[in-house]
Amino acid sequence: QFSQQLRTRGSCRIARKPDVIKAVVFDIGNVLIEWQPEKYYDAHFGIDRRRAFFDQVPMHAIHEKIDAGGNYVDILGQAKQDYPDWVTEITCWHEDWNGLASKSIDGTVQILNALESRGIQLITLTNFGSDFFKLSHEYHTFLQLFHTHYVSGDLGLIKPDPAIYKVVEDQTGFKPAHLLFTDDREENIDAAKLRGWQTHLFKNPEGWANCLVQHGLLDR
Repeated sequence: QFSQQLRTRGSCRIARKPDVIKAVVFDIGNVLIEWQPEKYYDAHFGIDRRRAFFDQVPMHAIHEKIDAGGNYVDILGQAKQDYPDWVTEITCWHEDWNGLASKSIDGTVQILNALESRGIQLITLTNFGSDFFKLSHEYHTFLQLFHTHYVSGDLGLIKPDPAIYKVVEDQTGFKPAHLLFTDDREENIDAAKLRGWQTHLFKNPEGWANCLVQHGLLDR
């Protein structure tokens, strides 16, 4: 069924003969692991309570500080002081992290396994807090298939800052044209394109698989 879907879904456009890909670079959130925390709060607190929580507490902006290298204990501790009516909900953000970010995107995991079985160099480039990444890395064992992880919280850099892409280039030694990168956020893809990376804007696993087929990295 999955291979049949590949024939009908969109894929990346290759206008010329592509450069040889030496490494495939994955984002994680909404590519390999669903990142929709609102669903967690809907299930645990109800839709009305979730709406009020996210209306009153800027959790995504707070979380971005953690992704950028901030200490989650300090950042979420400050959030609890600033928003005392929402201490229980804020506590869940870290105490039940693997409940909040637990759902894998199975089609992409299948693709990851297929690439790994072919010996293709696999890299993550992800906006992810250091401590949260460690929890996810242990929980989602497929993350252990990657040869190298570039985690924003470890680097103190966050996509789409060009500096984080340069770190990947410098540390791997791969030329930009030899890197094929997928991410679900257009601004992160655009930043990679400007550096000369080959890219695919992730919308679904089928489109990403088609892109990899076109590059000769997978077959149907």
